[in-house]
Amino acid sequence: MGKKHGKGKGSGEGEGPSRLMDDLAGENGESSSRLDRRFYEKELVRLQVELVKMQYWIKATGFRLIVLFEGRDAAGKGGTIKRITEPLNPRGCRVVALGTPSDQQRSQWYFQRYVEHFPSAGEMVLFDRSWYNRAGVERVMNFCTPEQLREFEQSCPEFERMLVRSGILLLKYWFSVSDDEQEARFRARIDDPTRRWKLSPMDLESRDRWVEFSQAKDEMFAHTNIPEAPWFTVEADDKRRARLNCIRHLLSKVPYEDMTPPALKLPPRKSGKRYVRPPINEQFFVPNGYP
Repeated sequence: MGKKHGKGKGSGEGEGPSRLMDDLAGENGESSSRLDRRFYEKELVRLQVELVKMQYWIKATGFRLIVLFEGRDAAGKGGTIKRITEPLNPRGCRVVALGTPSDQQRSQWYFQRYVEHFPSAGEMVLFDRSWYNRAGVERVMNFCTPEQLREFEQSCPEFERMLVRSGILLLKYWFSVSDDEQEARFRARIDDPTRRWKLSPMDLESRDRWVEFSQAKDEMFAHTNIPEAPWFTVEADDKRRARLNCIRHLLSKVPYEDMTPPALKLPPRKSGKRYVRPPINEQFFVPNGYP
């Protein structure tokens, strides 16, 4: 990472990332082109330890960080966000995934509903899609007027320069996936009842507008790829590589130092001999269905 970090607490040696978060198994099967699972899990643990160190530093220094995740549907944004937030304290790391704007929000300044979620000192905020909805899905689906789109293209760079001048680090990631890989992931979602909710009618509509989304993305980059807040493209056909590359790059952009506090020492428990607890048979217990 280009930084001098000590091992700190919880180096994670011998541990693996949460299996509950793993959505790679069974998606197109294993392929020789995909990153080895054992290496992926070991490297993910190492990077997640660094993320914890980064969060300690962000809190201690009052740093403010915004990370945008954009890209095509099923490109792997959500999985990467989960791996980033999994080891972190949710009090200092928030994920913002806004739904369709209300009638009131449509009448507001376009950026207004996003600004209210911005970080305070010592916080990091991850946007699972962001104000770039206007340049992407709203444009392609005709949810905004040409005048609104032109206003966005002019205002967005100015808005982001203002954020950077205020001291916020703004990182923008575009997850790029091929049409064949996206099609395979859509089919995998249909076949898996636990992930079928991820596929909406809007996703199916965007599937038929691949070229239009490509054109929208290219023009979006042309207007908003500014030096103060450039776009970083993540090649995401291999989810494992995409997650590791994105986390590694994120760590490299934050000038953190290892400020992990020393491990706490647990003193002996104080005696409570005078207290008599009520009978245990007065409580209701969840039945044990797994003897």
